[in-house]
Amino acid sequence: MKILLLGMNGQVGWELQRSLAPLGELIALDADSKELCGDFTDHDGLVRTVRTVAPDVIVNAAAHTAVDKAESEAELVRTINALAPGVLAQEASRANAWLIHYSTDYVFDGSGDKPWLETDPVAPLSVYGSTKLEGEQLIRQSGCRHLIFRTSWVYGARGGNFARTMLRLARERDSLSVIDDQIGAPTGADLLADVTAHAIRTVRQQPELSGLYHLVAGGETSWYGYASFVIDYARRAGVTLKVPPGAIKPVPTSAFPTPARRPHNSRMDTAKLRHAFDLYLPSWQNGVTRMLTEILESSKW
Repeated sequence: MKILLLGMNGQVGWELQRSLAPLGELIALDADSKELCGDFTDHDGLVRTVRTVAPDVIVNAAAHTAVDKAESEAELVRTINALAPGVLAQEASRANAWLIHYSTDYVFDGSGDKPWLETDPVAPLSVYGSTKLEGEQLIRQSGCRHLIFRTSWVYGARGGNFARTMLRLARERDSLSVIDDQIGAPTGADLLADVTAHAIRTVRQQPELSGLYHLVAGGETSWYGYASFVIDYARRAGVTLKVPPGAIKPVPTSAFPTPARRPHNSRMDTAKLRHAFDLYLPSWQNGVTRMLTEILESSKW
């Protein structure tokens, strides 16, 4: 099996390089790759790349994910998040290849408090959400065999993330205010990558499983709950923090106005994925604990 991975140096792409390697020959590209094009603003270049590599599976881990910045550069974001995946889908269809793509809880409006199903109505609140939704639609319209994984609150031990930010602020400040009315599940890039590899092996034997799935870690929390978990863990691990116990304040989303509106309810129902692929999705605390252990042992956090 030959696999073409795009977006190799992002949080998910980095983990995919590890999880996909045992499945077959892996060609991994990023936007600045030289010999082959991985630039999502160069659609002709992407076509040439797919036709040159002739992969059995295309895994797209590239995206414009700067949610607030996206509000002021909608055309660029649409080029990367919608039109480029559409091009890949057309090429996958032409070559009878699989396309694996990642989408987001931002396709929903965040209303209510029930976990979102794959069949629920979509109503994105932002440019980012709208373009990711259009990408999904173009993939489905192409008729290619595909897996679309909607996920949320993605983090990785490599690079910047929410936990690192909270740890840094907890060392610098006497108190913290963190949003408590947005609810979701912090989901590790390593979990996404491992499930992806498992799913690829499965659909190669069961192509009828092609489709859209929700993929997040088990359980739920708020950003306030997430921050509290991170800081409590660091304190128990012996990290010196300036913020004292009890000095993390829960606040509403309105306390931190942003250009892009965030969904309040990012809960996602994963029953379809778990049943189709016979999976157990561990709790978000398991993944975050592993990530914290890794970064606290590094001198660079």
